[in-house]
Amino acid sequence: MKVFDSENLRNIALVGHGDSGKTSLASALLYSAGAVNRLGRVEEGNTVTDFDEDEIERNITISTALARVEWKGTKVNILDTPGYRTFILDTKASMVGAETIVVVVDAVSGVEVQTELVWSYAEEFKLPRVVVLNKLDRDQASFNRSLEALQTAFGRSVVPVQLPIGEEQNFKGIVDLIRNKAYLYGAGGKGDFKEEAVPEDLQSDVEQRREQLIEVIAENDDELMEKFFENGTLSDAELLSGLRKGVRAQSIVPVFCTSATGNVGVKQLLDWIVDLFPNPLECGPIPLIDSKSKEETEFRIRKDGPTAAFVLKTLADPFTGRINLLKVLSGSVKSDSTLKNCTTNQDERLGTLQLMQGKAHEGIPEARAGDICAVIKLKGTNTGDTLAESSFEGTFKKVEIPEPAISYAIEPKSRGDEEKVGQAIVRLLEEDPALRFRRANRTREFLLSGSGQLHVEIAVGKLKRKFGVEVTLKTPKVPYRETVTGRADVQGKHKKQTGGHGQYGDCRIKLEPRGRDEGFEFVNEIFGGAIPRNYIPAVEKGIVESAERGFIAGYPVVDFKVTLYDGSYHNVDSSDMAFKVAGSLAFKKAMEKAKPVLLEPIMDVEIYSPEENAGDLMGDLNGRRGRIQGMDVKGTTQVIRAQVPMAEMLNYAPTLTSMTGGRGSFHMEQSHYDVVPAQLMERIIVEAQREKEERH
Repeated sequence: MKVFDSENLRNIALVGHGDSGKTSLASALLYSAGAVNRLGRVEEGNTVTDFDEDEIERNITISTALARVEWKGTKVNILDTPGYRTFILDTKASMVGAETIVVVVDAVSGVEVQTELVWSYAEEFKLPRVVVLNKLDRDQASFNRSLEALQTAFGRSVVPVQLPIGEEQNFKGIVDLIRNKAYLYGAGGKGDFKEEAVPEDLQSDVEQRREQLIEVIAENDDELMEKFFENGTLSDAELLSGLRKGVRAQSIVPVFCTSATGNVGVKQLLDWIVDLFPNPLECGPIPLIDSKSKEETEFRIRKDGPTAAFVLKTLADPFTGRINLLKVLSGSVKSDSTLKNCTTNQDERLGTLQLMQGKAHEGIPEARAGDICAVIKLKGTNTGDTLAESSFEGTFKKVEIPEPAISYAIEPKSRGDEEKVGQAIVRLLEEDPALRFRRANRTREFLLSGSGQLHVEIAVGKLKRKFGVEVTLKTPKVPYRETVTGRADVQGKHKKQTGGHGQYGDCRIKLEPRGRDEGFEFVNEIFGGAIPRNYIPAVEKGIVESAERGFIAGYPVVDFKVTLYDGSYHNVDSSDMAFKVAGSLAFKKAMEKAKPVLLEPIMDVEIYSPEENAGDLMGDLNGRRGRIQGMDVKGTTQVIRAQVPMAEMLNYAPTLTSMTGGRGSFHMEQSHYDVVPAQLMERIIVEAQREKEERH
């Protein structure tokens, strides 16, 4: 396989809202460049980049896939990323592998929620953006309406370099505003086109849009601005040069026109990728953590210097094993070489480097700076790690992944599968950093956490399909807490005589509430040796352990203060154990008098739905004890913000799917704890007692 120099590489990430056509565009790029012999279609399950069984079954992208084409002597690496909120963190983690972010926008829906989210990620990483206005052949598609929405959301730096010829079903070609030429496509999706003069009925619009483009380009380059004032226009070469500078500086966002499924405008897009998009050496600095000072510095991709690569993504394949996607950031990586994992400080022996085409791979002897390749069966290397020669000093900064939004309890279907489940989940976590797995100490459940219900369900499906491990997915127990609302002054006395040494511990405590999330405070006010100093920690320990076991329903008691102010002891019979028991007894007596209540977690919830469903959804949230915090409109999507008790959200996903016909989604994270209403508290206490009896 041919090895490409850095100047002849382009790395692009296709990002955007779900169903905007990213995977279809990837398929059209591959087909138009001759990398595949047929135009893959999502609905037929034969695209190169959606190859996972879940992706084919659900017709959505779940995980970023890598593909490549060669066009005009340039290799283009294509990262096809997820667009649904549940999987959007994979998109964020993958975007750092690109020099140009291609924001794919549905010409029917315009700017949507995830459009704005991925745009914000690109701004966070300081990456150049271009927009591909896709699906221009669909009913109700509108170039003008979509462009207006883009400029309203992202500013007038969003400027078209192409105009569509025809609307909706009559979309048949594009006009290039810089070259002032028309490209008319034939039917059938073969990508054949004819170059012609601009149609007469578009001349006026083309002239107006071209003038706007020239002005935007001139505004971003002082030298071109002078030429524009002198001559009143700019040459095609000057326009292209100015546009390239503007894209690299992120001051211009060009808009292109396509129908990916109709394969219209795709070959022109390939031309623009080569002629306009920056190569890896032209991209901005990358954050690097210096290995000596531990401070963050700036690093630019370079051809010379010691070899260094960043692990973009890890794939868990049951047959091949671990597959790591690397982006080479310094020097070149060669097959059968040894590099140090600077993150774990372990050496890794690289086998034959691989180029990925979806799930297929092909060997390559070398990958140069800026290229993306794969390495199979590394021992301890995961997403976000840095592989480099020993002389390279630093590690590339990892992408931060926020905490998961939802957790489910899992149990192996077979009793003997506990160990197999653990091993399989470790493999899944390597592949998907947005997943978490832990044991909840309070509820004693094993919890698998993810970005949403679908995320966790798909992870469980992978456990069975990839690793032969079946688990039962259960709604997790709500992590209630207990606290006090009143005060108490009590004595805890433990006295036992059993022959020989007895047991004697006596303490008096005051218990009172603290503010929410202020935790537990223990104050020692013993004077005159009523309790010897060496027994004081035992009293506190007895209280803490008793509080952890709970009082009214077995949930931990939080946010309270205990003041130990008096007591008595016996020279012979007192011990740490006796005072620990006394502390525990005192705590239980105090809880009886201090008006205990239950606390429940309250979630910050964001719901995305079609506008017509917003009223019904808000009514449903009110029925779930939710409090509406606000609403926003993003394109045709309504965003509802609310605070809702976790207990009311555990079964929300199927309700939302039903109410919106599958078009709604939601995201939630914990906000705070609040008191459970009295009428619900009794039911929770009864249920907790029943579960306790069943365990015993």
